[in-house]
Amino acid sequence: MTEHAASPRRGDTPAAHAPGHQTTETMTGAQSLIRSLEAVGADTVFGIPGGAILPAYDPLMDSVKVRHILVRHEQGAGHAATGYAQATGRVGVCMATSGPGATNLVTPIADAYMDSVPIVAITGQVASKAIGTDAFQEADICGITMPITKHNFLVTDPAEIPRVIAEAFHIAGTGRPGPVLVDIAKDALQATTVFRWPVETSLPGYRPVTKPHAKQIREAAKMLVSARKPVLYVGGGVLKANASAELRILAELTGAPVVTTLMALGVFPDSHPQHLGMPGMHGSVPAVTALQKSDLLFTLGARFDDRVTGKLDSFAPFAKVVHADIDPAEIGKNRPADVPIVGDAREVIADLIVAVQAEFDAGHKGDYADWWVKLNAWKTTYPLGYEAAPEGELSPQQVIERIGQLVGSDAIYAAGVGQHQMWASQFITYEKPATWLNSGGAGTMGYAVPAAMGAKAGRPDAAVWAIDGDGCFQMTNQELVTCALNNIPIKVAVINNGSLGMVRQWQTLFYNQRYSNTVLHAGPEHDGKQPPAQGTRIPDFVMLSEAMGCVGLRCERPEDLDAVIKQAMEINDRPVVIDFIVHQDAMVWPMVAAGTSNDEILAARDVRPDFGDDLD
Repeated sequence: MTEHAASPRRGDTPAAHAPGHQTTETMTGAQSLIRSLEAVGADTVFGIPGGAILPAYDPLMDSVKVRHILVRHEQGAGHAATGYAQATGRVGVCMATSGPGATNLVTPIADAYMDSVPIVAITGQVASKAIGTDAFQEADICGITMPITKHNFLVTDPAEIPRVIAEAFHIAGTGRPGPVLVDIAKDALQATTVFRWPVETSLPGYRPVTKPHAKQIREAAKMLVSARKPVLYVGGGVLKANASAELRILAELTGAPVVTTLMALGVFPDSHPQHLGMPGMHGSVPAVTALQKSDLLFTLGARFDDRVTGKLDSFAPFAKVVHADIDPAEIGKNRPADVPIVGDAREVIADLIVAVQAEFDAGHKGDYADWWVKLNAWKTTYPLGYEAAPEGELSPQQVIERIGQLVGSDAIYAAGVGQHQMWASQFITYEKPATWLNSGGAGTMGYAVPAAMGAKAGRPDAAVWAIDGDGCFQMTNQELVTCALNNIPIKVAVINNGSLGMVRQWQTLFYNQRYSNTVLHAGPEHDGKQPPAQGTRIPDFVMLSEAMGCVGLRCERPEDLDAVIKQAMEINDRPVVIDFIVHQDAMVWPMVAAGTSNDEILAARDVRPDFGDDLD
């Protein structure tokens, strides 16, 4: 069982929802399951019924506390649970039957595991006596998901259902958050049992450390005030710990620059003068370069992912490392830490604020003036930007940037994976936590639409936009039917360049423009060639959206851009899909090619920044 990141937003335990006295009642295992979900505070379940889980769906029909949303594919249920969890801070729930129903959840479970998102996946299993016989629709889903869950349970005794559900929600939402699977045999759901709540949980060995060691905090504070070129390297753990306010206090107290990873966007305001942007393969030049030139990486809730570090042995070669994380397995995994700190990010940062102030009171204060001269020069010289599209064509960056400007920073944005994901991370301004949802670790195409659906179900008063590509959109767009039928009016911006854009970019740069199987807008006779680029037209996304109960719009000209976005914003009684036909040759810059050093960052094609001499 891996220890996964406590978040006060995710800290609700089953006991917090339990009645004040012992409830004892005779019922079926299926009824016990639904009562247990009610007791832990689950209010939304995304799922599809099938034979093995069917007993649970009968009492679910009678629940007035748990809303079930019937999705069109189990992958949609899993990503919706993830989007719900990311947007609300509560544990997301999905449900599927045995065999293919359960295996269709594997991708979203893996996605949630990589990004430390708290979800509980409940699956039906064949009858206990049939387990291991290759029975109809049997799959060893516990075995399959063991490497991609914090923990999983196989339940064959109906009396265990309340305890297992309580433990599953506790494990998912405490420590480093993550997915937990509960697989329940059909006969356990059908059998009669005694429901008891509250339950006694038993989790020997699962004791996530949340309070950091005081000595390590003091050492970290001393390193910070003595450094000349520190960087606060902030990851998704700070977001999950609901530590945005504490991070801002620490940053402003110290005056140190801040970079926020792809999974941490919004935890520190993009507009803040100390924010250098996002580091990594497609991060800003100032953020990437600051890490490379720093003498101290003050790492909070980040895991030294390869997309941030580039070639690991050349990453930040002159920097000492303070590494704070709730998961001790992450500390030293990729980069040795000079000062390791195990603890919840919120508690770590709160204690650091006190320790840094004590250093200030003792007359020890960092002088970062020369460092900021260099940083501000890089910010001025290498701002994020893009080339305009040819006359009369839409630039994808322009579309995404304008959506962010018109819709605003209170909205929730969920992105698919690829070029549009990177542009959405670069050209929308994130000022608040829990407003940016994406698949960072797994890079799952098809994430955006169901994740947006889950976010909107959890936060119905928020404007929710999915920024998707024409490739990603074709993987999970059937969940628009779910949205239309369940009054979940999300907005979907399809950035339609007629190709698998990020793969095509790599083919342009590294494969001599041999576009093998990345063209989506033409048949095989054009594969690898250059037919006229008019976006993907088969299927027609406008007609497809209308057929699924949505409003379908199309925008092809720059002069129509604002009007179409505003039209979509005014429609709130059903989902809206906008098919933006964009320039196909746009690329994501800056870029650090995979496997190369961050020192080799390109600000644009064939444009390598001149960093000048390093500070002495």
